[in-house]
Amino acid sequence: MRARILGLLRENMPEPVSGEEISVKLGISRTAVWKHIQSLKNAGYDIESVPKKGYILHKAPDLLRPEEIAAHLQTKWVGHQIHYLKETNSSNEVGKGLADKGCADGTVVVAEEQTRGKGRLARGWFSPMGCGVWCSVVLRPPFMPSEASKCTLLAAVAVIKAINRYKGVNAKIKWPNDVLLEGKKMVGILTEMSAEFGKINYIVIGTGINTNVPKSIVPEELKDLAISVADVAEEPIRRVQILADYLKNIEDLYETALKEGFKPVLDEWRKYSDTIGQAVKVIAPDKTYFGTAVDIDEEGLLVVKKEDGTLEKVIAGDVSIRPANAVGKRYS
Repeated sequence: MRARILGLLRENMPEPVSGEEISVKLGISRTAVWKHIQSLKNAGYDIESVPKKGYILHKAPDLLRPEEIAAHLQTKWVGHQIHYLKETNSSNEVGKGLADKGCADGTVVVAEEQTRGKGRLARGWFSPMGCGVWCSVVLRPPFMPSEASKCTLLAAVAVIKAINRYKGVNAKIKWPNDVLLEGKKMVGILTEMSAEFGKINYIVIGTGINTNVPKSIVPEELKDLAISVADVAEEPIRRVQILADYLKNIEDLYETALKEGFKPVLDEWRKYSDTIGQAVKVIAPDKTYFGTAVDIDEEGLLVVKKEDGTLEKVIAGDVSIRPANAVGKRYS
């Protein structure tokens, strides 16, 4: 109901909307309208009550609340169920818990802060309050478990398309799951799956987007490695719009994959790749080797041409890829 009231206020900005008009249009009492308005004010919405005229919405808070997301969302089904948290340990952990209980396909978990955000290979992810988009999407795909890893590549393309809309932003994808801006890490993606033989129960795609993390609060060990969208964007950014665009892109790409397979998604990924064509160092549990990344195959695996001319396919989760510096074999 609060989302519908906000919708009416937004439609009429900057003019007031009377409590009576809201009451009639939404079929609720004037008292209920007043209570919802007070609740919105307490949530941070700047709403002015004008005697004998009604309510004027002046400004919405920079929060990823469900009613804010709903106002910007253009999806058919992804994000129509939103689980909002001011703080959580990990949105993926919450998403998996909801999925185990049978939540709807396309359910989204979004948090203002993560205290134990995590990335691939159990690495941590710095997720401070109100400074990024920390979210997870629950999907229940009909394809085989072997296809699940491609959803990480799909999510990377979805993020890129949402972020590169901003003037001055030209992000690239580092295989398999990092989005880089000016060579620094801006986005991390972690896909987790529950499956049984031949069947996926659900996939949870966790995404951390550094939108506006102040450099002053970035841990010392990350200062030279991390970057935010706001650091380079030449226009104002809004977290809620980035999230809404990301969810729309997820839905579009996912539906394409369901209808046509993952080839169109992988073709999109190649366009944004910062890895293909680069000299790389592959660090696997049992070996380390050098080569050039030449492509990704139909399974989304990175194809590396080794120094001896042979081709090796790299499996995500088992290795770390580091783009080479120009001098010798010193890698960054």
